[in-house]
Amino acid sequence: MDLRPTPEQEALRAECRDWLLANLPWEYGRGLPPRFDDLADEVAFLRDWQRKLSEARWVGITWPAEFGGRGAGPLAHYIVQEELARARAPELVGRIGINLVGPTLLAHGTPAQQQRWLPKILDASELWCQLFSEPDAGSDLASLSTWAERDDRRGGWRITGQKVWTSYAQFADWGLLLARTNRSAPKHRGISAFAIDMRQPGIDIRPLRQITDEYDFNEVFLDGAFAPDDHLIGALDDGWRVSSSTLTHERGTNPRQLVIHAQLLDELFRLACENGADSDHRLQQRLAAAYVEVRLFQLHNWRSLSRLEAGKPLGPEASALKLYWSEMSKRLHDTAMAVLGSASPLWWDADGNPGGGRWQRSWLYYHAASIFAGTNEIQRNIIGERVLGLPREPTHPGER
Repeated sequence: MDLRPTPEQEALRAECRDWLLANLPWEYGRGLPPRFDDLADEVAFLRDWQRKLSEARWVGITWPAEFGGRGAGPLAHYIVQEELARARAPELVGRIGINLVGPTLLAHGTPAQQQRWLPKILDASELWCQLFSEPDAGSDLASLSTWAERDDRRGGWRITGQKVWTSYAQFADWGLLLARTNRSAPKHRGISAFAIDMRQPGIDIRPLRQITDEYDFNEVFLDGAFAPDDHLIGALDDGWRVSSSTLTHERGTNPRQLVIHAQLLDELFRLACENGADSDHRLQQRLAAAYVEVRLFQLHNWRSLSRLEAGKPLGPEASALKLYWSEMSKRLHDTAMAVLGSASPLWWDADGNPGGGRWQRSWLYYHAASIFAGTNEIQRNIIGERVLGLPREPTHPGER
């Protein structure tokens, strides 16, 4: 693992930082994007921001140039994500499309599908959501029951079922959906992946109120929604392999979370010095542990990046990184609540509006870190079975 930046990498970092200094509508590294009372207004702002980034080719860094990317390697993507996070730029509103759908289409899509969808993903002119999770399947994705029934008259598939925890579904133009297409096949082999038009009849989207009082997540009900044959991603009944590509990208390197947590760590140390919490010997130990764990998170990322840069797949080892940072984040936020002390329960700002406490909101949000992108229990199973070679967990009573 070589941690020394090349001249090309240093030049890319400087180019990105200079662009951000010239184009950010808030103070670089200190200011924050505007806050919106209406999520629709926030999404409109973020779509415009992603369009500007895309025009300067700061989105889809690793994508081929023919689709609007730079054709660069994983380390270039990592550098740009680091700089965006350091500038306190918001997450891309089209991040599902950029981080998950795009790489999936590049790996499994037809040339026509790639030409149709990839360019509009980059500039956020079309937003995507991910329709994988279901309320009755939990983290056992292969147990999904959403059913795609063949419709030969129309040349496609009618899809019926329910999905849940779907980020930004209420604003999405398209969804990457998994549905069962063969009920007689083993559960991992009878699933297909589809691109589905989220604006059509037969799709009912119901926002879910989260513990942070936000509505990013949604339930999605499908009642005969239609996907034509040319919206099948990959081969029929091969959706499990397609979804594995998507989930590997979801759980792989995470430069944005690394920089966010490094910033949180700096703010936590500053807060502890200001309120005297750093003089408490018990908190001193917890603060030191938080520092070490964030640095270990950095090394985990670099190890994964070194594999990608060498042309090696991440494979199931990516689960180790996701498992580590999700638990590290929860411990860091618990330490932050201890540093806040008597202020830790406060959630209201000086004007009496909810959401004024940044640390409190962050603490609530990252409680979900052990659930989203695959629960920690699932990550441990993947590590145990596919990395350590332990016996597979029984899936049926009496199975050995």
